[in-house]
Amino acid sequence: MIQAQVQSTADGAIVYDAALGTVPTADWFDAAHWGSLGRAAGGRGGVFFVRTPVGACALRHYHRGGLAARVSADAYLWTGASRTRAFREFRLLARLANQQLPVSLPVAARYRRSGLGYRADLLTRRIEGTETLASRLARGDLDALLAQDIGRTIARFHLAGAWHADLNAHNILVGGDDGVSLIDFDRGRMRKPRLAWQQANLARLLRSLLKLGARRLDGFESRFWHPLLAAYHDAMAQRALAAPGAAS
Repeated sequence: MIQAQVQSTADGAIVYDAALGTVPTADWFDAAHWGSLGRAAGGRGGVFFVRTPVGACALRHYHRGGLAARVSADAYLWTGASRTRAFREFRLLARLANQQLPVSLPVAARYRRSGLGYRADLLTRRIEGTETLASRLARGDLDALLAQDIGRTIARFHLAGAWHADLNAHNILVGGDDGVSLIDFDRGRMRKPRLAWQQANLARLLRSLLKLGARRLDGFESRFWHPLLAAYHDAMAQRALAAPGAAS
């Protein structure tokens, strides 16, 4: 069970899992610090893999995108500690993990205030022995069994009311046994389960796959996308039938 504990710092605060047995320091959020100790281990997509005293972790600094990045690459308007990107994602991941959903476990998050803005970082447990769905797609290694695992996994999140703000092929991790996890819940939140946002999530994933060249794969729709949808809808239907008051 992940329990959030907050530690104030000179310019902000750190929230961390109290079960760690240690309080993370500012150095934990500095990729250069881990590099100087020989504890950096590469990374992907703006995420650094580091070996911390509590195990292998993924370190991410929050960056702005789109037009906002022209104003500042990584500074956000301060509206309160609980509304910082890092603290919100930490608490969402903790909630999902406590529901036994397959996410990267939150280790710690911090914000640093500066004037009217703040900057933020997040540390999560690294899910080792995995690769992104985008990587699998790049080498044409997609099949119906993997599709079904992904469909069932997405259904678990949707049934729990977990909305992923950017469900794409880079944010789905696949293990050697085809175990599936979702990562990067920045801007995600809990919502009342509704067909509209659930279908929009699936549509976002399909657009991502097509943008990455899925159409070039022989039988992509019949061998991958359709099995994914079938497994997803089956999982959603089974939960509906199991709900109290469902027809027998």
